[in-house]
Amino acid sequence: MDAELEFSFHPNTTGKQLFDQVARTIGLREIWYFGLQFDDAKGFMTWLNYDKKVMSQDGKEDVLGEEVYCPPESAVLLASYAVQAKVLEQHKLTKQQWEERIQVWHQEHRSMLKEEAMIEYLKIAQDLEMFGVNYFEIKNKKGSDLWLGVDALGLNIYEKDDKLTPKIGFPWSEIRNISFNDKKFIIKPIDKKAPDFLFYAPRLRVNKRILQLCMGNHDLYMRRRKTDTIEVQQMKAQAKEERMSKKMEREQLEKKELQEQLERAVRLEEERRRVEQEAARLEAERMEAIIAKEELARQAEDQMRNQEQLAADLADPGTARLGIWRRIWRRRRRSCTTESDHEENNSEENSTYSAELQTQEISNHREEEDRLTEAEKNKRLQKQLQALSSELAEARDDNKKSQNDLLHAENMRVGRDKYKTLRQIRLGNTKQRIDEFESL
Repeated sequence: MDAELEFSFHPNTTGKQLFDQVARTIGLREIWYFGLQFDDAKGFMTWLNYDKKVMSQDGKEDVLGEEVYCPPESAVLLASYAVQAKVLEQHKLTKQQWEERIQVWHQEHRSMLKEEAMIEYLKIAQDLEMFGVNYFEIKNKKGSDLWLGVDALGLNIYEKDDKLTPKIGFPWSEIRNISFNDKKFIIKPIDKKAPDFLFYAPRLRVNKRILQLCMGNHDLYMRRRKTDTIEVQQMKAQAKEERMSKKMEREQLEKKELQEQLERAVRLEEERRRVEQEAARLEAERMEAIIAKEELARQAEDQMRNQEQLAADLADPGTARLGIWRRIWRRRRRSCTTESDHEENNSEENSTYSAELQTQEISNHREEEDRLTEAEKNKRLQKQLQALSSELAEARDDNKKSQNDLLHAENMRVGRDKYKTLRQIRLGNTKQRIDEFESL
């Protein structure tokens, strides 16, 4: 739903009551996937606390920005009308050239339902390294400046100058307890032999947000790996019925449009034949008129010649009678010849020539480590992206490459993607990874 909604509430309204009101208004049933965010008085993004009154929580207008790095070839596939501005600036292509590349992809997607297009969009987007990750500035015991990444799969640690490639990862299935005391954050692993995972945040309110995100993501992580509830099964069945209904409607509409196109083609073909026949008739009449005109001219010429001959014969009595008989004989012979030609012409004109033209219980809690990117699963998509990437590389302005561009290029060079990195950063036991974190 692309709209701006306004809600009025009482001073005593809690965050939960406001969220329920929003969910009812937009028809949202999968409420466990969503929450409400706002910018607090200090400009930090904060989740609405459901247990507190709304009026006691500061808020102001949310400002969206380009916070997820997206390589150019994926931007063309995903973007259509929302290409990040820096992608346009980095390449020596005109607006028309960008539109041509986007339209090639759009032609393949134009028959999709809106819901199908959104799902395909997310399939590509989820493979981006920064998709779904919330980053927070932290320090370890040594005081090293690092990034903490919180996402749907667990906690990842990044070096300060690289948000694309995490160095250490802790899946939610390894974490038993999360807490903080002032600016000190404590994560207790399930492995009792492993020490607590400690880090420090610069502000107390940041720790509050980290805790909220950890709780929410862990809840969804567990929910995804359990058997669907009756309510979810009903919603999936209803969604499937709606998709089938929309698919049938679309097929009927396409069938109707195809029938209309065929009928229009038949009408156009009939009109074309009628015009051709009319043109042929007019051409035949024109030729007949020309022939008749030539015949009249010839008859007039013969008549004049006969008159001249008659006058000459009359002037010579000795040959007058012979000349008269000769003219009579020639006239009869010409008449017979003309009649024969006329019959032959009529025979040819009456001939017709034609040619016919044919036209849970969780059993696999780290299944994400075995995932493949959408491009790896779809070889055709992979080839298209590779071809587009090579084409864009020729038009790229190397002087305008960002740090993320350089990092992404290095990842591509060594064959590293989001899920391969995930497997790499989770190697070893929890204790080894905590020790590695402390040594950063």
